[in-house]
This record gives sequence, C-alpha cells and structure tokens, in this order.
Amino acid sequence: KAVLIIMSILEILLLGIGLSMDAFAVSICKGLSTKKLQFKHYLIIGAWFGGFQALMPFIGYLLGAGFEKYINAVASWIAFVLLALIGGNMIREALSKEEENASAALDVKTMFLMAVATSIDALAVGITFACVPVEIMAASQLMNTVVAVCLIGLTTFTISCLGVKAGSVFGARYKSKAEFVGGAILILIGVKILLEHLGVL
Repeated sequence: KAVLIIMSILEILLLGIGLSMDAFAVSICKGLSTKKLQFKHYLIIGAWFGGFQALMPFIGYLLGAGFEKYINAVASWIAFVLLALIGGNMIREALSKEEENASAALDVKTMFLMAVATSIDALAVGITFACVPVEIMAASQLMNTVVAVCLIGLTTFTISCLGVKAGSVFGARYKSKAEFVGGAILILIGVKILLEHLGVL
C-alpha cells in the first residue's frame, strides 16, 4: 500500500526559510555596501528576491506536473535527492572561504541576475511539489501550490529586508551561518519526506 505524503504549512514555511538564506546572504552584502539605507532599498531588494523565490518554484511545479504520472513511484526519492543536493550545496558554499563582492547597485540588470541566482534552487523545489503535494487548505493541488509559493515569496521578502538591516548593522558576520542553517533545513525536510515514504515516521 502506497503511503500518501503531503507537505504541511509548517514544512512550507521551513522550506521558505531554508530557500531564502541565499537571498539573506546577498541582502547582507547589499546592506553592508549601501552607505545610507532608505525604505526603497528594503522594498527593491525584498521585492526582487521575494518575487523570484515565489515564481521559480511555481515554474518548477508546472514542469514537474507534466511528468507526475511517470515519477509517482519514485516521487519521494526525487524530492529527497533534490532537497539534499540543494542543501548540501548551500552548506558547501557556507563553509568555503571565497568572499562575495558586495555591490550597492540596485539597477534592473544587477537585481535580475542576483534574483535568478538566489532563486534557481527554488525551481528544483517546485518540482518536488509535483512529487509531494502541498495541502494547506481544502482546494485543488494547483491552488494549494499557488498559496505555498506566495508564502515562500513573502518569507523571502521579509528575510531579505532583515538581511539588508543586518548587513548595515553587523556586517557580514552572519552570512555563512545563515547559508549553513538554510542548507541544513532543506536536507532535514528531504530526510523527513523519505522517512515518511519508507514508513519510519
């Protein structure tokens, strides 16, 4: 008998926090390099990162939904592998000694490239939504996914704004710690999905 595994609102919020840690790290750099912070800085950075963090998993879900019938048998394994790879990569980046160049630029080209770079992982997470459905309310899977990606986007918007402030106050002290925690969260969610599939949880 197959075990139906569903993502809850708590797991979506944790996913949102995990995914937003890349954006948080870049936002810290932005806050660090901006001489005089204004309200528009928070709004621009939060909107770009939050918007793309919502858009990417939705695109991933649409791509994954097309192959859903082919991947149902191994859906939980796919979700686990994707989340483990993304999380592992974030931890590797957190532990690397490479320094990112902090730039105060907020032009469309710069922000677009940064928003895509920090949200590309979310595309793969969107594919896991097709494998492991989201259930936040009594509605269709598509509607639940829309609400889920909006929650992820709002979480990233908030955390990016906090990152800008943290960068201006504390410098880059918490950047790698944030990426490490984000990676660990994604791996733990992947492990939980797999253990549920195996009937351990």
